[in-house]
Formats: sequence, structure tokens, C-alpha cells
Amino acid sequence: MKKIVLTGGGTAGHCVPNLALLPTLKAAGFDISYIGSYKGIERSLAEGAGLVYYGVSSGKLRRYMDIKNFTDPFRVIKGYAEAVGILKKLSPDVVFSKGGFVAVPVVRAAKHLKIPVICHESDMTPGLANRLSFGAAKKICCSFRETLEQLPAEKGVFTGSPVRSELFEGNRERALKFSGLTDDGRPFVLIVGGSLGAAHVNEAVRHALPGLLTHYQVVHLCGRGKVDPTLNQKDGYVQYDYIDREMADLLALADVVISRAGSNAIFELLALKKPNILVPLPAGASRGDQILNARSFAARGYSFVLQDEDLSDETLLSALKAVLDDKDIYIDAMKKSPEADAVSTICGLIEAVSSGKN
Repeated sequence: MKKIVLTGGGTAGHCVPNLALLPTLKAAGFDISYIGSYKGIERSLAEGAGLVYYGVSSGKLRRYMDIKNFTDPFRVIKGYAEAVGILKKLSPDVVFSKGGFVAVPVVRAAKHLKIPVICHESDMTPGLANRLSFGAAKKICCSFRETLEQLPAEKGVFTGSPVRSELFEGNRERALKFSGLTDDGRPFVLIVGGSLGAAHVNEAVRHALPGLLTHYQVVHLCGRGKVDPTLNQKDGYVQYDYIDREMADLLALADVVISRAGSNAIFELLALKKPNILVPLPAGASRGDQILNARSFAARGYSFVLQDEDLSDETLLSALKAVLDDKDIYIDAMKKSPEADAVSTICGLIEAVSSGKN
């Protein structure tokens, strides 16, 4: 039986695409293990998927002054030593990395042990953690065709972004029962801030609720610890800190989705052909990758983009009306998308690399 180690973490976005590969990898006969940080969100997600999980020490390389800049290199060194020990024990045929800083020591350890590595870059421009890993990679997968220009020609492979198969199994009736909402004719709006939430989006949505609820019913995923209990009695409004198993049903219910522009989230919306409004994380709070992601999707006609700094009651309501008025145009554009079947493409590449054929 072939063995594979999956790695990646720090946010759900660095783990969930790994989990999307599981059914195909299992069907191909792979024994699958996961290496992540000691207590990151990837641990609960991987263990929840039934994977054997190994934690290693991890640090972060920051572009700003922080006292942890002096201590985190030692955590990375420790994580590298731990990853070497784990990989020696597991002796996998291949390591697949979805990125995040916890993946760096794992990928470097795999290179030291001459275990082939495949990396996947979700965003249009590679992040620092992945760039630190590229030298150790045999192949580098990417979600956007534009990213190929930034990758070594002999390593880059356009694959698209893997999407969990269970998202296609959502059911509106289950969502109504779960949420307690009723189908009263108002369109359903699903607001998603990512696994960690989006404070400014939360604030803007809550301020706009009187106007929103006049025309729409709202399912609001706020982020852990960010539910506002004073709003629980609003007619047509429900809020959750985080949703896992019911997400497919809530997506099936939604007539339009308001989301940050993280790569995993937007490729899921594309796969589901779901009309959407993207509110990318602003450049001051990120390296600007979400702005580029959103710009690409808007240019292809898949998404309406509303900049974070432009959020207001008026712009939210105007954007929702515009998207719902033109929803068939957005859906048609997404239906014509040439994006690849990422899961099959990536798993085929894993098979080839693990067999020494690539």
C-alpha cells in the first residue's frame, strides 16, 4: 500500500483542500497521515476526518517587528527535527503540502529524506510559506492559470482548487429545518467571513440588518466567539460562529453568498455556480492576495466585488440587488468556466510522483 502524508495548517483554508482529496486517495489505496501544528484548526479537521494526526512545533516569519521573530526560528528548527522523526517512522511515498508555516519544516524534512513533495498554491500570488517550500518541491500545483508565470516552468502545473465532494450534496429542506427559517418569499443570503470570521463584515452586516431583513433572510457565519446574542430574536436572521457538516445545506439554501475572497471559498462558489459578492480582505490587513483573487473572478464574470472600505448599508443593499437582478448572467458565466477537475488532476499527479513516473 502506498503512503502519503498531507500537511498544511494555520487556517481552515490550508487544510480543507487536503481533505477534499481523501475519497479519491483512499479509493486509489493510499494510507494517509496528516502532519500539522500541535493545536491548530487543522488538527480538529483532520482528526474529524478520521486521519492519524501528528503535531509538530511551528513558527511564523513576519514582515513586521514582533518579539516572536526572535523565538519562532527555534520553533521551526524544533518542528523540522520532529518532522524528520515522524517521516522516518511513516516512510511515505510522497508528501502533499497545502501551505501555511507549519508545512515549511515538514517539506524541508521530506527533502532531507529524499521523499518527493508536491505543493499547492491556492492564491494567484504565492505566499511566503509556499515560496520557502518551492525549492523542495518536485511539482507545484496552482489554482489560477496566471500563477504559472510565477513558478519554475519545469515544476508548475495548473490544477485548479480541490473542492469537497460533499458540498454538492446540500439540501434546502435540511437547511430550513436546521436554521429554523421559513421560505416566506424573501431570498436567502449567506454571509461567510472565513473560519476566523471577518470583523468589519460582521459590523457592516449587523448595522445594515434593518434594511437587509426588509428584503432578505440572512444566515450569518460570524467566526468563533463573534456571535452577538442580542440579535438572536431578529425575524429572518440566524447566526453561527462556525459551521462544518451543515455548510453544504446552507449553500444549497442561499440565493446569493457574501464572502471574503480566499481562494478556497471562491472556488467552492464557482464549483456550485452560486451567485456571489466578494469582499476581499484589504491590503493593509493582508498581502493583497484576496484583492487579486477577487479581481480575477470579477474579470471572468463570476463575481461582484465590493471593497472592504466601501462597505455600508447602501452599498450592501445595492450589491445584493444587482447580483440577484443579474443572477442568470453570473450563473451562465460560471457554467462556462474552463477550470479543471482539480481533485482528479492532483490525485493523478500524486499517483505519478509516488510511483516515480513524474
